[in-house]
Amino acid sequence: MGEISLGLPSVLASSGDDYPEELRQAAREIIDRYPPDRSRSALLPLLHLVQSHDGYVSPKGITFCADLLGLTRAEVAAVATFYTMFKRRPTGDFLVSVCTNTMCDALGGQRVFDELSEHLGVGHEETTPDGVITLEHAECLAACDYGPVMTVNYEFFDKVTPEQAREIVDRLRKGERPRPTRGARLCTFKEISRQLAGFPEDRPEALADGVAGDPTLAGVRLAQAHGITAPEYDPTTPIVPEKESSS
Repeated sequence: MGEISLGLPSVLASSGDDYPEELRQAAREIIDRYPPDRSRSALLPLLHLVQSHDGYVSPKGITFCADLLGLTRAEVAAVATFYTMFKRRPTGDFLVSVCTNTMCDALGGQRVFDELSEHLGVGHEETTPDGVITLEHAECLAACDYGPVMTVNYEFFDKVTPEQAREIVDRLRKGERPRPTRGARLCTFKEISRQLAGFPEDRPEALADGVAGDPTLAGVRLAQAHGITAPEYDPTTPIVPEKESSS
């Protein structure tokens, strides 16, 4: 895929005028969710929206968001480059994220990443020539109880081995959509970006399957077995105590 990086020169030379009316209407719906004097709060979902069209936050997407919200392109670019879910270059149909943080690394996460990197011929934040897979390291996927974990477009494949990871990406490149360990069925990166912009997914298979697994519930079950409960509290008590009036 073309390596069009999100940088200042490309942002300044871009125009957001060529987006289709359907996307512009969706953008207006997002902005209407917020009070008129808080419209800049719509920036995050708008960035997901342009990513659902372009496959990344493109220079023209930066300009599009800035013009809609009355922000500078520098302000929008600062946000887009802060959050890792906003990609700076074209992303494949399937974003494969491998957790290599402490817990998953100790359980084999780095071996999973290394296997995929060698097998696919790409490194961190690189995309296969066919445009199907983008591979990335991930700094914790919030699933330590299932480590090592890998996600495909943010859906979980738990306790994955290097061999299993390799099989998953091979199936993706063949046009198949292997079923995640839990959560919803797989969709493309552009489709998940539109969901993150706040629009419902109409596919029946998009609904999540199953319930929380045994590792996730282990702490709750231990607490129940030993009669451990959270202390009682008054929900009306202020989080921050009121300052005592001066005498």
